[in-house]
Amino acid sequence: MSTGVYGGHEAKVYFIEETNYGETPSGTGQPAMVAVGIVQDVEPALNPNLIEVRGIGSRDLQFIRRGLRQANLKIACALQNINFLQHVITLTSISVEVFYEKASGIISLNHKGCRIDRLTVEASAEEILKVTAELVGQNVVVGTAKIGASYGDYSDDPCVWYDTYIKKGGTSLERVTDYRFSIANNLRRVPVIRTTDGYLLKYLSPRHRQLTGEIICDFETKEELDDLLNDTAFSLEFGLGDTHKAAFGGCKWESSVLSTRIEELVSQKLGFTAKNMTIS
Repeated sequence: MSTGVYGGHEAKVYFIEETNYGETPSGTGQPAMVAVGIVQDVEPALNPNLIEVRGIGSRDLQFIRRGLRQANLKIACALQNINFLQHVITLTSISVEVFYEKASGIISLNHKGCRIDRLTVEASAEEILKVTAELVGQNVVVGTAKIGASYGDYSDDPCVWYDTYIKKGGTSLERVTDYRFSIANNLRRVPVIRTTDGYLLKYLSPRHRQLTGEIICDFETKEELDDLLNDTAFSLEFGLGDTHKAAFGGCKWESSVLSTRIEELVSQKLGFTAKNMTIS
């Protein structure tokens, strides 16, 4: 008898920090899984990266071998706190479990050896703050039971637009309607020749980091145009609820677009690039 198709309401996402890369903590009371947040979209993806072998004498493939396994995970959630976000800075490896649960059965996907490759935070007036994370993992273990010894959820209210703020050079910007910032770690999968599990990456190494973003504000002043023309550097700070913040240093505007249309108010779209940042 069919159990029916799993729905989004039957899925949950939890994570735990790893002590050793690619190993989900075990032992008494472990793994103690923690919620990512209020997840709205999750997209696990597994690619065996097949190697197709051809040879003369045939138009068709002669062998199909598995290549370097690629385990990817994309998560979109409402921002509750910085517990998950901070891993884009620390690059601590985590195990992320996505499980689908019915009374008749469970399918668990444990993504081991994950690091956040790219993280984006978006805010817009009259909306909740949204976080999108793209993770790269070493492996996925599929099972019919949940892996956790315990599962912890947050009681924090999700952050909305009035729980955040924007400061430029320590001064509040109070004409912003939307903002977005991204941290890209440009992770690289590194395999090595070895006798066991050679089809799994051994290292997941960060390369150059890119810190970019965009602010949309009401056009009231030429201050940002002056910054752009004068090649002025500044700091930007984004509130992340309570006392938390994302602070960018050494910022410069890389673009300014003034959207001017009949019967509409003029808005200014400002793209920026930063030299460094912290989440605290």
